Amino acid sequence: MRTLNLGPFSFWLSLPQLITWGSVFYTFSLLMTPLEAELGMTRAESSLAFSMSLLAEGLMAYGVGRWIDAGRERWVMTLGSVWVGVGLVGHSFVTTVAGFYAAWLWLGLGMAATLYTPVFALVTRRFPQDFRRAIITLTFLGGLASTVFIPLFAWWMELWGWRQALWALAAMQFLICAPLHAWLLQGAPLKVLETTSHDAVPPASVREHLRHAPFWLLAVFMVLTMSVTSALPAHMIALLQESGLSPAWVIAIPAAIGVIQVLGRLVLFVFERYWDVHAANRWIPTLIPAGVLALLIGGLSPLASLVFVLLYGLGNGMNTIVKGTAMAQYVSRAHVGQLNGLLGLPIALARAAAPLTLGLLWSPLHGYTLALWWLLLASLLGTAALWAAQRYARAAQQ
Repeated sequence: MRTLNLGPFSFWLSLPQLITWGSVFYTFSLLMTPLEAELGMTRAESSLAFSMSLLAEGLMAYGVGRWIDAGRERWVMTLGSVWVGVGLVGHSFVTTVAGFYAAWLWLGLGMAATLYTPVFALVTRRFPQDFRRAIITLTFLGGLASTVFIPLFAWWMELWGWRQALWALAAMQFLICAPLHAWLLQGAPLKVLETTSHDAVPPASVREHLRHAPFWLLAVFMVLTMSVTSALPAHMIALLQESGLSPAWVIAIPAAIGVIQVLGRLVLFVFERYWDVHAANRWIPTLIPAGVLALLIGGLSPLASLVFVLLYGLGNGMNTIVKGTAMAQYVSRAHVGQLNGLLGLPIALARAAAPLTLGLLWSPLHGYTLALWWLLLASLLGTAALWAAQRYARAAQQ
């Protein structure tokens, strides 16, 4: 049986995260414009493909989670990488709108087996006493996906065209991601060590938590926040192109978001022991609406875009940790897996609808202005829901 310490294990496991997030999630925005021109699609029609992939990912997540819980993580993630590679090759031969949709449905199923949800589950199984540190470490390299792959894929498209550029991405899945998963994930534990509670009062049932406000408020927070952060990547390039920025700015701005995300996670990792965790949870989500507001006020100028990169990047990077821990902090640690699982379908639907919503709100006359107002409203309502959940939960604990 192959065993690795937490540090080396997390590092090697984060490399396929970097490649897969970059190869699938962040390349769509670069493919949107040439595919619209080649296939005669509207912005709403092209956005639908990304929405379909997110929906497929969400619907497959529960099954993938069950396989990982059964100790099949090696097969899930290895075959998932092969699946994504085959999907990228298939995408390169797309000549119809139906084929475009089919390719992104296929890739969505592959994302369910290869991105953060399955990898967070497996490190929790392997490091039950230190999984939080493992998760934060994994997100460091994964957060650089946009920084690395947006300029890299743009360069490959310029050199070879979008079809051949997809072959290069597929090769990375076959030659790097699949072999790494097959090697690294040997010796999966068959059972997770259970932690016992020493509390005199047994924990409430899952059904009991559904009768109280904190769960539903956190559901609103997660659904709205995920919709915002899922909508923006698919439209980021097109949005910045409409601002009149130079091509260098259009590539540099979304690429920089990845660096800022990692910086935010590093700050949280180093300083969280000195901060009140509840205060941090309150203020971190406010950075996202602040970034969107900067774009609305600044009119997509270079200065406004830089402010957006800083605020949105920091907020998105640290909010990953807030979303991953809020249910345990404010509802129940004993049932956190089941409670988060209940939100799987609503989150999948929100993530799937969000890119399409932005496409529908776009217009030739006003561009993305109405869409940005929608993002601002959704992020503000989500933040308010988290604040209310925290207040209700802490009042109940007193």
